[in-house]
Amino acid sequence: MSALHTPDSTSAAESARALWISTAAFTVCFAVWTIFSIVGIRIKQELGLSEAQFGLLIGMPILTGSLSRILLGVWTNRYGGRLVYTVTMLVAAVATFLLSRATTYPEMLIAGLGVGLAGGSFAVGVAYVSPFFPAHKQGTALGIFGAGNVGAAVTKFFAPFVLLAFGWEAVAEIWAAMLLITAVIFWFSTTDDPAFRARRTRRDRPRGFVAELEPLKNLQVWRFALYYFFAFGGFVALSLWLPRYLVGVYDFRLETAGMIAAAYSIPGSLFRAYGGALSDRIGARKVMYATFAVGAVATLILSFAVPPIAFVSVIFVLGFFMSLGKAAVYKYIPAYYPANVGAVGGVVGMMGGIGGFILPITFGLLKDLTGLWSSCFMLLFVIVAVSLIWMNVSIRQFKRRLEATVPDGIFAQ
Repeated sequence: MSALHTPDSTSAAESARALWISTAAFTVCFAVWTIFSIVGIRIKQELGLSEAQFGLLIGMPILTGSLSRILLGVWTNRYGGRLVYTVTMLVAAVATFLLSRATTYPEMLIAGLGVGLAGGSFAVGVAYVSPFFPAHKQGTALGIFGAGNVGAAVTKFFAPFVLLAFGWEAVAEIWAAMLLITAVIFWFSTTDDPAFRARRTRRDRPRGFVAELEPLKNLQVWRFALYYFFAFGGFVALSLWLPRYLVGVYDFRLETAGMIAAAYSIPGSLFRAYGGALSDRIGARKVMYATFAVGAVATLILSFAVPPIAFVSVIFVLGFFMSLGKAAVYKYIPAYYPANVGAVGGVVGMMGGIGGFILPITFGLLKDLTGLWSSCFMLLFVIVAVSLIWMNVSIRQFKRRLEATVPDGIFAQ
């Protein structure tokens, strides 16, 4: 970690502590955010929910966690990541505890709104961590932070054992306690980020909400959002859809399909850290080109009938490059929008989360309409192809317009 040289105003130890504690906190937040993937199954049985009601229940935290990222990102810019991160975890912890006391479907949906804030913490963490590191190391730092996605695997592996032993309510209570403890540790072991400290020293007045959102009028922001819709949203969607796909197409046993999906999810989260380091070393643009090129080839192959061994091999390659792309997108944001990391990172993260919410639903609709299981990969091929073309066209236009007025070497990034 010592290789991550920090800004002059911040010690290496302080920056390292902020990064690793933020990553641990995000891992716990992500575990809480995906709690309905386990407890929702038992709740469905107890309440006799329909498939539509069950889908809304498990999707509520994902949706609200995605939509909240813009507001949480803006608040982070205004009030500092240390405060906003801590408060977000505390509110989510209370909501998760209240879930254990809910007895009716509407009560559980309301609790899910608060649980979803745990997923919104991603935008807070990005805006908090990035100022601790110089531009040429932010990709690595944010890649490490983003590896907290592995929290979903924590819930998938441990929550079933707690549920079987003590009931689903105990899962909510224990996960809430973990988040509460994490919030306390975070508050007492970290400091305000350098950017917020500098604004406080200068006594800068917080910018208005409209000013914070000013960059969102740039088409470039929405291009980055499309990248993340594919890289993160597509990755999450496939991790949810794979068990059903493997059972439906290849007649795998459910436990086998579940293990493959878990094996797909865990490395895909951890390789995000490598994607950040690679973006620092060779540039985010090259990483995105590789992500989209491999993604296009892989989804095209998977759009046709392939043997199960070939399918599993290709899907793991696709997941690996999606993980690299997730990190590369967030290398762009502090580089292009250093004063608006919260707002821009929030909207990009929101679109990724929305992708994880709506893509599995769309996969199911396409299967019903076409009768083709592989139609999900046809859709992903269209998304990645549009992303690749849009990126290539935008880069060429940008270089022609600005190449003579910017420092040498910027286009390598």
